[in-house]
Amino acid sequence: MKINFIFLLSFFLLISCKDSTSEGEQERQITNSEDYNNYLAIQKVRTTSPYFELWNSKITADSVELPSFTAVAGQYNMFFESTGDISYLKKAEQSLEKAVNVANLDQEKYYRSLARNYISQHKFKEALVYADSAAQLSKTIPATQHLLFDVHMELGNYAKADSIKKFFADPEDFDYIIRAAKWNDYKGKLDMTLMFMEKAKEKAEASKNRSMLLWVYSNIADYYGHDGRIKDSYEHYLKTLEIDSSNAYSKKGIAWIAYSKDKNSKEASRIIDSVLTGHVSPDYYLLKAEIAEFENDKVAKKTAMDSFWKLANNPAYGNMYNTYKIEAYAEDPSTTKQALTLAEQEIKNRATPETYQLLALANLVNGNNEKALEIITDHVADKTFEPTALLTMAKVYKANMMPAKANDLKMELLEAAYELGPVKLREIQSL
Repeated sequence: MKINFIFLLSFFLLISCKDSTSEGEQERQITNSEDYNNYLAIQKVRTTSPYFELWNSKITADSVELPSFTAVAGQYNMFFESTGDISYLKKAEQSLEKAVNVANLDQEKYYRSLARNYISQHKFKEALVYADSAAQLSKTIPATQHLLFDVHMELGNYAKADSIKKFFADPEDFDYIIRAAKWNDYKGKLDMTLMFMEKAKEKAEASKNRSMLLWVYSNIADYYGHDGRIKDSYEHYLKTLEIDSSNAYSKKGIAWIAYSKDKNSKEASRIIDSVLTGHVSPDYYLLKAEIAEFENDKVAKKTAMDSFWKLANNPAYGNMYNTYKIEAYAEDPSTTKQALTLAEQEIKNRATPETYQLLALANLVNGNNEKALEIITDHVADKTFEPTALLTMAKVYKANMMPAKANDLKMELLEAAYELGPVKLREIQSL
């Protein structure tokens, strides 16, 4: 029997196309509410425990019991992570400051703890003071070296951070591996960053350490997103929630996937609203505002922005939300002067390529195009590879009649459409 090979080939091609189309449809839709609905159930937020009550009861006005201060501070940190309530982070600071003042032995341990608290509050220069104090007492202790590296990275002192990293370089040590990942991320080497993060994941899974697993899964989910591996990102946010069902950060990550990848803004809003029942942070309202803008719902956007400002203007937050504030001020024609003032202040807090791009943006929206270009040229170009910074660079180049440079960045930015989101994609397309 003669077989019609052309017909057979056409048949297989047709089947193959149908299969690939089906797989493509499935791949395009990443989120599935059945995967995470149980994690969205309203949970009572825990802001006390027998352990906390025990140690807190030992603290009096003239107390000098160091274990009480550190134990209570640790619990306050946990409450802050669970609720987003800044008052808990400030209470932790107060406990640690008291510990520093009364400690006679192991002072470097309390210096490190207070410095970590200051990093969380974006009080980076204050953190450096205590990190240096710890180093004077215990410079060779890895925990102190890790702290110094972290602080100098936050401050943009990259050469100093690199020199410190060499002192604790150990390719088998978890703390070194995650910092090597951070270093390569700063250098724009995403493949190396992921290599280190995957090695860190192996270490965490082998140890079965809950804190390590939570950190690795949530952070590697972010990096997978940067690399366009959205399904892997989604799966690791789910892994985080399997360990900690109340983890707000991972829920926000899933909401971003629903919004930016699946274009399912209703589902993204539902996820964020569930988070806000027990965990309140200003940046969650910014995501709600962006989703509302995507939906062309001006009323919902204003409501979300009002909620953001109400929270973010709490003096207790200090510098923690300066970046978000500058971007919000720059977006509104009536507040561009505030954007410039705050951007100049933030440079004093930490002078990094990311804060300089904000200063360039603030100058741009105030009509200082040449100044913005000078800042980009001196402090941003080839010094950061973050999509947000690249978008600012492209805008500055366009405003300064440099279409070739703007267009080169436009091509790169289109590849980062998922990271920047649908609203920013409109800006990219208009370059």
